[in-house]
Amino acid sequence: MAENDGDEWDSGLEDDSDAVLQAVSRQIKLWRLAAGLKQAELGAAIGYGEEMVSAVERGRRLPKPEFLDNADGVLGAGGKLSAMKEDVKQARYPKKVRDLAKLEAKLVERGAYGDHNLDGLLQTQDYARALFAMRRPAFSEDEIDRHVAARMARQEIFERCPAPTLTFVQEEATLRRPLGGRMVLRRQLERLLEIGQLRHVTLQVMPLECEEHAGMGGELRVLKLNDGKTFGFAEAQLTSRLISDPKEAQILELRYGMIRSQALTPRESLAFIEKLLGEA
Repeated sequence: MAENDGDEWDSGLEDDSDAVLQAVSRQIKLWRLAAGLKQAELGAAIGYGEEMVSAVERGRRLPKPEFLDNADGVLGAGGKLSAMKEDVKQARYPKKVRDLAKLEAKLVERGAYGDHNLDGLLQTQDYARALFAMRRPAFSEDEIDRHVAARMARQEIFERCPAPTLTFVQEEATLRRPLGGRMVLRRQLERLLEIGQLRHVTLQVMPLECEEHAGMGGELRVLKLNDGKTFGFAEAQLTSRLISDPKEAQILELRYGMIRSQALTPRESLAFIEKLLGEA
């Protein structure tokens, strides 16, 4: 399985989430000690167990907004802990995903060809969870939760106004592979049919029987921004590269156009997915 699970890239920068996590956990502990409370006492007062409070103070778990609000009130922090909710919210998502979300906020058009799993914007929560659970070396449950939450948050792009034009070409194999089990696959196919009905979304399938295929070099994405710039993505094991060089981005755009012309039409593709749903 590819190391990349859809729509993340190596920005070359370290994730700053740990620094935020350590700062928040330190503040909670300091306010608790100042209030003269034990972890179990704080937990009982805010509706959490001692184990959760300990995990938060050790920087092992990010506190939820209600944790910070309740702790703020019980510890008399005067809003200082509650004020950290936005920082914690951002830190819940890996930096790669935060950077990508910022780029996608400027989109007017996005095209994606997927050959080994469904594009991240198309994935249901159960499908995404199954995908991240397969990662090796294995993610912890907290890491899986974090990545799944980030992926689901990015899907707000479908509801943006004005809506960007979103096109997808998926290999037939990605629609047949029952990641997470048959029921997960069925719900995923149903989700694809829903998304395929959106007027600003075009979903196409590349059938296995296609003899001419411009996408044999692997997955790719093409992003067109509101300032006229075009970027590309190229993905491989262990890394994904954001391509800003205009000549290279143009090559990916050309290949993607050829892939779309070789795939089933949108109407044929939705009929194909309906057929697969009946077989699942």
